[in-house]
Amino acid sequence: MRETILFTENWKYHADDPALYPEPADIIRYLEAKTECRVWGPASRAYTEGLAWEDVEIPHDFIITQTPAKSNASWSEGHFRYHNAWYRRHFTLDAADEGRRIALYFEGVATHAEVYVNGCLAGRNFSGYTPFELDISSFVFFGEDNVIAVYADSSSSHEGWWYQGGGIYRDVWLLKGDQAHVLRGGVFIHPEHLGGEKWRVPIDVEIRNDDVKERALRVECEGFAPDGKSLFLETTETRVPAWSTEKLALAAFADHPRRWDVEDPVLYSVETRVFDGGTLIDGQTDRFGFRTFAFTGEGFFLNGRRLYIQGENGHQDYGLTGKVMPRRAAFRRAQLYKEMGVNAVRCSHYLHTRHLMDAYDELGFVVMAENRWYSDEPEAMRQLETLIRTERNRPSVVLWSAGNEEPTHAEARGARIARRLFTRIRQLDPTRPVTTVVCHDPADAPVEELVDVIAVNYNLDAYDKLHEKYPGKPILAGEVCATGTVRGWYGDNAPEYGRLSAYDHDSSKSFLGREKTWRFLKARPWVAGAFQWDGVEHRGEGTWPRLCSVSGAIDLYLEKKDAFYQNQSHWSEKPMIHLLPHWNHRGAEGRPIPVWIYSNCEEAELFLNGRSLGRRRLTPYVHEEWTVPYEAGTLSAVGRIGGEMAAEDIQETTGPAAALKLLVNSAGNRADGRDVALLTCVCLDAEGREVPDASPEISFEVNHLGRILGTGSDMCDHTPVQSPVRRMRAGRAAICVRVGKEPGTMTVTARAPGLAAAFLDIELQM
Repeated sequence: MRETILFTENWKYHADDPALYPEPADIIRYLEAKTECRVWGPASRAYTEGLAWEDVEIPHDFIITQTPAKSNASWSEGHFRYHNAWYRRHFTLDAADEGRRIALYFEGVATHAEVYVNGCLAGRNFSGYTPFELDISSFVFFGEDNVIAVYADSSSSHEGWWYQGGGIYRDVWLLKGDQAHVLRGGVFIHPEHLGGEKWRVPIDVEIRNDDVKERALRVECEGFAPDGKSLFLETTETRVPAWSTEKLALAAFADHPRRWDVEDPVLYSVETRVFDGGTLIDGQTDRFGFRTFAFTGEGFFLNGRRLYIQGENGHQDYGLTGKVMPRRAAFRRAQLYKEMGVNAVRCSHYLHTRHLMDAYDELGFVVMAENRWYSDEPEAMRQLETLIRTERNRPSVVLWSAGNEEPTHAEARGARIARRLFTRIRQLDPTRPVTTVVCHDPADAPVEELVDVIAVNYNLDAYDKLHEKYPGKPILAGEVCATGTVRGWYGDNAPEYGRLSAYDHDSSKSFLGREKTWRFLKARPWVAGAFQWDGVEHRGEGTWPRLCSVSGAIDLYLEKKDAFYQNQSHWSEKPMIHLLPHWNHRGAEGRPIPVWIYSNCEEAELFLNGRSLGRRRLTPYVHEEWTVPYEAGTLSAVGRIGGEMAAEDIQETTGPAAALKLLVNSAGNRADGRDVALLTCVCLDAEGREVPDASPEISFEVNHLGRILGTGSDMCDHTPVQSPVRRMRAGRAAICVRVGKEPGTMTVTARAPGLAAAFLDIELQM
């Protein structure tokens, strides 16, 4: 039976290429032309790691720990120096494992990777976003030491115009099993609605036989309901020739299953088991969901009802750990999306980490899954196939995107590429529509003839033309609203300081504000919806001194911006009202302050120190605005529906910061050495009110049960993320703490000169 072993501990790391002395003799050149092609240097089995090699845990991003510098001139990639690095790990296999299939599975290595096992080249991968599996059965020793060496090329292999990171930044697994096994991505479960509440459940299973002889096998697929009860059991038999893959087609039936929906994301599962005679030799479990969906000329429909796509784009980095996305951070992001009213996510512009994809399945978002390389050369096709095989069982995924903003979209050769990519996607998954997201001349781009769903980035002037040209085709906004705002900055744009106004505004003729864009789209009922650029600020695309793009509705450290509440006013059905700015403006007494309200109520009334400043009828998707001479005190807004108060927001002039407080953004930490705690530090005045403009320098500590992975507050702060000392900006600072393996009370402490310290106890459970 298959063993799947997490392989994230006991790795050694060396930045750049280690110096090698003396020069290798000619005999080395001869030997390195053989199977064991590295008998010299860090890829070889005989190499000894010296003091320059560091102990690291995987996942690991070796770029994020640097101090950014303007001299790096990498506007798009975060002002870091991109370099290469080596990883090594020793391991031993039992003598009893001989004859089994031994493999390594890397979920992600940035950016290009070469993997050696005992000096033998086991394989290469040419994308930092595509997972890959390597059969290393021929290269290992049993009962003695083995060495894995991974060379991560980050300096010459950039894949995008955003933060790339570097290293083995997702999990690694060692697999041990039978030579006959389920092919990775080889189970495809695609329920078919038969009408009423009856469903047919086709299950395609690909069995790979890496044995030197033919194998006679029995395959079982058992379906399970969310409560663990068996739903069906289907069995078939097959003979798989040596070094071959056999595709099997099974089908089951289900009556009255619960449907997966954004409001009820219920997941079922299929357990696939492979038998040789009476012996179970392989097995795996895949999740799936029952739902119907369709893109039509009238919009997107999920389970028969219109669902207007209120979506966010997003890269997969996290402000405090770089390219590494801890599971808890992924779910925190998805929970914030849910609170904001988001119901859809576009995985721009590549295959995202499974933690994010699991969150979208489990919390209920529809997803556009996107390919990285718009090309039909063999390596790019392999990566496309990996995307489809990896994500095609997810009920969240409703649309495949073959590419993004390709200049060739507007050319005949781009259409030729699209035909091949679309054909391969439909072979692997005939159940979902296909698009490619166009920004180059979208109204006349030849690829629009080929797509199932038209997806456009910006170019609002093309929408009416496209609808007239393709009246029956669904139309979707792939990207809109790339307008930059900075949390807590209420002055004019000041790019020299890295600051852009927090009030909604147009960044350019193409990058319009949220309000203007949403009104345009909602005036066209045939538009299926839109994905904003973007949900969370991401590193890169930041002009010095900024280190990140600031077009997100949530900041780099997962703190809410005013744009978060603006989206909520557009997307949420729960009554809400939000005031901006804060009301700490000492020295500005009597000066006019623009005060905005975002609300989904029918009316809003503004009060200053108990005096009404006006009651106004609200227009959907439009903010209300007052100009208020500043006076200290209480600024409040009341939202009314049917004349009754439905929501309220209050901004008070606070006293100076007197104490620190630590807030937990996630709960239920496990003492497994991999979980993280996500915290926010705020300042309180003497009356216990949060001080929105506080900026003390804070020192964070954690006891022996954890360690600080990262801290952050200002996207213009160039102190490395792993520093435990951080200057707070705009009243909030974020902390990420890695928990240890020992249960008990982990204590996090925050201290700042002149302020009362904060202590937070977190119970770690086994």
